[in-house]
Amino acid sequence: MNKAITLALTGASGAPYALRLLQCLVQADYRVYLLASSAARVVLKTEQQQDWPGSPKELSAYLCRQYGAKEGQIVACGKEEWFSPVASGSAAPKQMVVCPCSMGTVSAIANGTSDNLLERAADVVLKEQRGQLILVPRESPFSAIHLENMLKLARLGVTIMPAAPGFYHEPKSIEDLVDFMVARILDHLGVDHQLTRRWGYGH
Repeated sequence: MNKAITLALTGASGAPYALRLLQCLVQADYRVYLLASSAARVVLKTEQQQDWPGSPKELSAYLCRQYGAKEGQIVACGKEEWFSPVASGSAAPKQMVVCPCSMGTVSAIANGTSDNLLERAADVVLKEQRGQLILVPRESPFSAIHLENMLKLARLGVTIMPAAPGFYHEPKSIEDLVDFMVARILDHLGVDHQLTRRWGYGH
């Protein structure tokens, strides 16, 4: 597992995207450093009926079992675990995805508050200027404040990828719509997949 990535979940709706992305990253043999806000846990329980263990160690073991991951392949980190690799520019993975990304998290990242490990991890990717940060916001409508914060981040090189699946692939299920978005995220990360057919193929 030479490949590593940080995956963060926040309190926006869209837990199915995060779980499918986690599954695909594990299958692609990535080590995943997982960060989940308190609000993300509420959303997970509401949307997916999943009540994750409270301690990072227990959560790591639980998710490894759930996704058939190798021991240590999914590393859950506490929100104030400041000695985690993701908190340091010398050790953090170069790629990070916040999926789903709440507008509060967008604001915190745009303003560099770093009040918890999730925000610090994003700040590290930005400050090092050699990584890739993808935010997957799920909000509607966007206010002018939301748009200003996203524009600020986009100008810093952050990829803003709203959870807005297309329909040209003729989805037959919610899973098809989820896979559409996850496929786009994986494309930007450079991860091979077979989730959806490419534009212009199969027609």
